[in-house]
Amino acid sequence: ARIIADLGRVDEVMVAAALLHDAVEDTRIELEDIRRAFGAEVAMIVDGVTKLDRLRFDSKEHQQAASFRKMLVAMAKDYRVLIIKLCDRLHNLRTIAALPAWKQERTARETLDIYAPLAHRLGMEELKVQLEDLSFAALHPKRYAEIDHMVAVRAPEREFYLTQVLEDVRNRVTELGIPAEVAGREKHLYSIYE
Repeated sequence: ARIIADLGRVDEVMVAAALLHDAVEDTRIELEDIRRAFGAEVAMIVDGVTKLDRLRFDSKEHQQAASFRKMLVAMAKDYRVLIIKLCDRLHNLRTIAALPAWKQERTARETLDIYAPLAHRLGMEELKVQLEDLSFAALHPKRYAEIDHMVAVRAPEREFYLTQVLEDVRNRVTELGIPAEVAGREKHLYSIYE
């Protein structure tokens, strides 16, 4: 819920649904309880984010596919389901060290394959960067540490260079009489790795 709130420009329904997103999965609370206490809109979003854990499937893959299909249908009804799911995934990655190694790898790969590209498509660049970097750290901790160290060592030089290039481009654009806003950013660790 804090990650959702930090996005800004979210309504109280999203924050409530984010707070309650795991209630049906992890407690004895039923969706109808949420509907009565918080309203149909919050219940619909919570239902869209909720996995299909209570049903029996032939395999974990079938369960994941069914849960993903359910989320896609819910997203078609309300985009807030996807935003909560993305923020939930970010929270999961921030606490990934508590999971067994096999689950860390599965979660990180799924994030790089599915969730980070969705965040990118939605224009949620900062969220995408965090998803990618945390997944990269979980999958390749040594490579992550090497790149992180190299970036830290070269940070002052890189900042100076970026500032200089931006200033040169601004000056040239102004000389040409082109109204423009010039901005730049440093590549993030997963992007450097890629």
